Amino acid sequence: MFSSVQGIQVVGMSAAVSNTWDSLLDISDEDEKVLQKFIKKIGVKGRWSASQKQTTSDFCFAAAEALLNEKGIDRSEIGVLVFVTQTPDYGIPATGCVLQMRLGLPKNTIAFDVNLGCSGFTYGMEIASALLNISDCRYALLLAGDTSAREKSLRNIQKTSHSAALLFGDSGTATLLEKTGNEKLLFASATDGEGFRAIISPYGQWRNPDRPDTEPAGTRMNDVDVFNFATTEVPTQLKAYMEHEGATPESYDDLVLHQANLMILKQIAKKTGFPLEKVPISMDRFGNTSSSSIPITIVDKYGECEDNEEIRELCCGFGVGLSWSTVDLRLQTKDILPLIHTDEFFVDGYPAPEED
Repeated sequence: MFSSVQGIQVVGMSAAVSNTWDSLLDISDEDEKVLQKFIKKIGVKGRWSASQKQTTSDFCFAAAEALLNEKGIDRSEIGVLVFVTQTPDYGIPATGCVLQMRLGLPKNTIAFDVNLGCSGFTYGMEIASALLNISDCRYALLLAGDTSAREKSLRNIQKTSHSAALLFGDSGTATLLEKTGNEKLLFASATDGEGFRAIISPYGQWRNPDRPDTEPAGTRMNDVDVFNFATTEVPTQLKAYMEHEGATPESYDDLVLHQANLMILKQIAKKTGFPLEKVPISMDRFGNTSSSSIPITIVDKYGECEDNEEIRELCCGFGVGLSWSTVDLRLQTKDILPLIHTDEFFVDGYPAPEED
């Protein structure tokens, strides 16, 4: 499905991580030869790890706060806040409501959460831009991120050999949208719920609240199904999108893909005709950062750029759902902030259990 939103433009982007970078060699109890094979095949060497008190919203808050301050934005003109994550602070309320308060946004701001991972940034862009388009406000904030690598419980901290656990990283991002005139954002989005089991955490929520002792904890991923989906559906959508726009790989500065794994990125590039030098890679240092992987890859490449230039980025997120989505973004590099590091966290006043 194609949809377009008129008069909306990205005017700011930022990303935040912790101050702690961990090599996979240090956090895994896997045999080193096996681990080196994983690193070469998947492409992840390490990640920025959240502390046990930091959540996704802490990183998104830091990214948004820096972005709004750097650009001197009047917060009373922000009317939309969309928080995309699979790792919210609470069951209820929506973490977006807490972020509205923490960021000092007006009470007439619409703020809510979207439970989506790998395609979350591009889906979130469509939601936030559409809401901004029909509102009477000037700005919208899309906050996207996950802390999938962080242990959920203080009582369950251990080294891991689980491939999914080694894959992910912790981060949060902020993207600022503005009503600016005649610019158009074109989206292509799709869903195939038949593949919902391909990436799933089946226990601990309302459908299956209790996990049998015979079942493993956490997220499970069918690597073959995910690979086949990503290397078939994503190139098809990207080629249809470029045909719709009358564009070619030469039209873009970069093809910015969700950082799933290195093999998938190379296959998508090959099938869509993009040279590998136009496919930036950030997952070697950040891991798979889920809904924040596209903006964090853009920040990684352009955040330290000293000369201002317009860049055209073809962005595609894909994965959990199964879902996939594409958007063509034009940005000024002066609007992309350098990577932010923070160890700060929100204290909500609720007592925590004593640490063992």
